[in-house]
Amino acid sequence: MVRLDDETYIDVSDVFADFDERFFAGGGLASLADLVEERAARADLRCRFADERVGAPIARPHQILCIGLNYSDHAAETGQAVPEEPILFTKSPNTLVGPDDDVRIPRDATKTDWEVELGIVVGRRCSYLETDEEARDSIAGFVLVNDVSERAFQLERSGQWSKGKSAETFNPAGPWLATADEIDDVLALDMWLDVNGTRRQDGSTSTMIFDPYFIVRYLSQFMVLEPGDLINTGTPPGVGMGHDPQIWLQPGDVMELGIDRLGTQRQTVIGPH
Repeated sequence: MVRLDDETYIDVSDVFADFDERFFAGGGLASLADLVEERAARADLRCRFADERVGAPIARPHQILCIGLNYSDHAAETGQAVPEEPILFTKSPNTLVGPDDDVRIPRDATKTDWEVELGIVVGRRCSYLETDEEARDSIAGFVLVNDVSERAFQLERSGQWSKGKSAETFNPAGPWLATADEIDDVLALDMWLDVNGTRRQDGSTSTMIFDPYFIVRYLSQFMVLEPGDLINTGTPPGVGMGHDPQIWLQPGDVMELGIDRLGTQRQTVIGPH
């Protein structure tokens, strides 16, 4: 579906099976724009939101890449130095869920945490990009993400951060993908996250160390980026790990979060299987 406003959307499922790698690689966004303009002009083709479950706005990506410590104020709250180059880790693609789906604490977890983030969706296959302008042209759009983390797995079990990032449900995304032309200034977006009604994160993309265009160009030097890939770009201060005393998610907690122009999410935390 394609959202028109807070109340209505256009159903395009008869033309596009999903917003996946094939869709982006085949120039789906350009075709979609024409289709939506045509259908939006007809009142009988406008659907109203009801109580439908809203899934992630992209289908399972080829990969989910993540940048750590990418906000200067978040690096400060963790007591770590500002990195000279982006810190890269990955999340399993099957962590992707809808914006209002439950988040499940994994077995043996003790320090489950939250992270509101700006996500980048790659629009075309690319590698060895030379300029930020090329990177900009390679971005399909931006999406709200909650980079849920299990800190004990991530930091106390040695090895790669991915162990603390890849549990099921650990990557709520959406509710919608905003195409790149819809965001006037991607470095001027307010972002926030509440837990049980208490504001925990209150930041802005303006404190990013490495901006989205640099990130895409940088990553393309080390790997081929595929259409539909998701890149989580880091979080502002206020994560549970940064509080004193530290705060960890518990079953029954409710996370609510949002970014300007990218909508809001709401997840209930549930216990392990």
